[in-house]
Amino acid sequence: MISSQKQLLSALLITYNEESNIREVLDNLAFADEIIIVDSFSTDKTFEIASTYKNVKIVQRVFDNFALQRNYAIDLASNSWILFIDADERLSLELQQEIITEINQFKSASAYFFRRDFIFENKKLYFSGWQNDKIIRLFRKENARYNNNKIVHEKLIIKGEIRNLKHKLTHHSYSNYEDYKQKMIFYGQLKAQEELTKSTNPSFFHFYIRPVYQFLNQYLLRLGFLDGRKGIIICYLNALSVAVRFQELKKIQKQIKISSRT
Repeated sequence: MISSQKQLLSALLITYNEESNIREVLDNLAFADEIIIVDSFSTDKTFEIASTYKNVKIVQRVFDNFALQRNYAIDLASNSWILFIDADERLSLELQQEIITEINQFKSASAYFFRRDFIFENKKLYFSGWQNDKIIRLFRKENARYNNNKIVHEKLIIKGEIRNLKHKLTHHSYSNYEDYKQKMIFYGQLKAQEELTKSTNPSFFHFYIRPVYQFLNQYLLRLGFLDGRKGIIICYLNALSVAVRFQELKKIQKQIKISSRT
C-alpha cells in the first residue's frame, strides 16, 4: 500500500577533493528533493563545481572524523528520509525508483541495506571480500544516528526494522593504485584513534600477525585469488591499512608519553 502523502528525500554527501566525481554524483542524485554537501575545505574545485548547482546546498566544516561529519550533515537535512551517498557511488535508474517506491510504502522500514558492486578500474571485482558487501544508505532521520565511537567505517545505530533493497549500488572505489593506497593509509590512521580509546597496547601480534591475517583472509578464505592481479592489489592494500593502524597507534602513544614528561 502506498502512503497518501508523498515522502520527501534528502540526499547527503560528505566530500574532500572530489573534483573528478562531483558532477556525476550530483547529476545522479537529481531525483532527490534536496541535496546537501558537507565539504571538508577541499583544495581542488569540488566546492566551486558543487556551488554551480542550484538544487544543491553546500557548507564547509573542518573534518574531525567520519561519524561526526555524517551526523552534522544529517542535522542539516529538512526531510525525514535520508539517502547518504559517497561521491564515488552511483545509483541505477532501477535503484532510484526502488528507493522512491520503498519510502512511500504505507509500512516502510526504518532503514535499508544496499548491496554494492565494487568497481576496480571500471571493471567489477567479484571476490576479495566484496562479494557480500552491503551497507545502510537509506534511513529515517529520526530513527538513525552514526556511532561517534566508530570514526572510520562508521556504523549507524538504527531503531526499528532494517530491510534489504533489491537493486545494487555501484561503488567506484578503486580508480588507481596511488589514490586507493592513500585512502587505506588514511583509514588506518583514523582507526588508530579508535584503538587508542580502547587502550590497545600494540605488539608483534598487531604489527605483523594482524596484517598477514587480513591479507590471507581476503585472498584465500574470501577468494581474492580468483580476482587475479586485482585481488592481490586490493588484499595487499587492505592489509597495509591494518599495519598502518598499529604503527600510527604506537607513534601516538609515544607522543603522549613525551608530552606527559614535559
